[in-house]
Amino acid sequence: MRVVAKFGGTSLGSGDRVERAADSIADAVAAGHEISVVASAMGNTTDELLDDITFDADEPDRAEIVSMGERTSVRMLKAALAARGVDATFLEPGTTDWPIVTNERGEVDADATAAGVDRLVGRLGDTVPVITGFLAEDPQGNVTTLGRGGSDTTAVMLGRYLDADEVVIVTDVEGIMTGDPQVVEGARNVGRITVDELRNLSFRGAEVIAPSALSFKDDALDVRVIHYQHGDLLSGGTRIEGTFESMIDMRDSPLACLTVAGRAIRNRPGITSALSTALSDSDINVDAVASGMDSMTFYVDESVAERAENILHQEVIAVSELSSVTVTDDIAAIRVLGGELPNRPGVLCRIIDPLADRNINVIDIISSATSVAVFVSWADREPALDVVQNGFGS
Repeated sequence: MRVVAKFGGTSLGSGDRVERAADSIADAVAAGHEISVVASAMGNTTDELLDDITFDADEPDRAEIVSMGERTSVRMLKAALAARGVDATFLEPGTTDWPIVTNERGEVDADATAAGVDRLVGRLGDTVPVITGFLAEDPQGNVTTLGRGGSDTTAVMLGRYLDADEVVIVTDVEGIMTGDPQVVEGARNVGRITVDELRNLSFRGAEVIAPSALSFKDDALDVRVIHYQHGDLLSGGTRIEGTFESMIDMRDSPLACLTVAGRAIRNRPGITSALSTALSDSDINVDAVASGMDSMTFYVDESVAERAENILHQEVIAVSELSSVTVTDDIAAIRVLGGELPNRPGVLCRIIDPLADRNINVIDIISSATSVAVFVSWADREPALDVVQNGFGS
């Protein structure tokens, strides 16, 4: 197999852990596998270096300073592999074979990086490359960084352009868990998870693998997360499946908007459950839900709006905190979903401002960490779709 193994800061946090990492690499090489290694800075080195920059340093100087963590790691790993009889070469920005390139905006230049990886493959032969994660070069050869989680990005990007069979992320957790084992009892490893599931967990605090890295994953590339104590790079942990789907989608039939008003209903336990259950028990699918301090809004297919109104009205009568239910018909829903959506500043402005310029009224916007749904009048659906496509199609 051709494998890219990325070792996080925790998995290289001490000499013993560097030795453990080198053992696992050496074992995989001895078994006949082709291994490329991506190394993060040891322990919390990057954060410590950033904390020590108490003066006014420009970006090129900051990048050079923080790069020292990764530069140290690759030298440590290369030396540990050499001590085990493994032919290894470390690569860092400035070396002839360096592959990771960013453009003038500081974003990964995919074409230049793919070409750099091709050159790297041709020159390395049987040597194990040990590559600094997180770091890149701009077109002028200056050191740049890939941002938080940049070592994950380096690893998955290399895996893709190397046509690797698998990328293994070695970290301090045994894959993806059903819950935080320090908080919940009985937390267990999840054997498989999709990139979309992991993306939503990651943007809500699960620090396992950077979502920006998974944007480089394709269907041909397996990605797996294992614990650094596991020892075997080629088994165990959690397998991450699928690819990010970036799309703009408009629902092909109109929705109805049912709004239930009440006195501070968001603070009344069980209201959401009672209203949703009442609709579910009558086989009415809810397309989206929005809530405020004194209202809850349910979007359902227009064909079931009258039945849904009667069902919710019964709940209004039964619950003293609820006051009334109203219905608005002929609503269109346009959704934006994309792996890089959370990293694009001004997402809502890129929807609201152009729609206002076209004199299109926005009925509602519902956003999550990784998607945005905008609701407009059915009559405005086509021009609204054009606006959204123009804003996110590039």
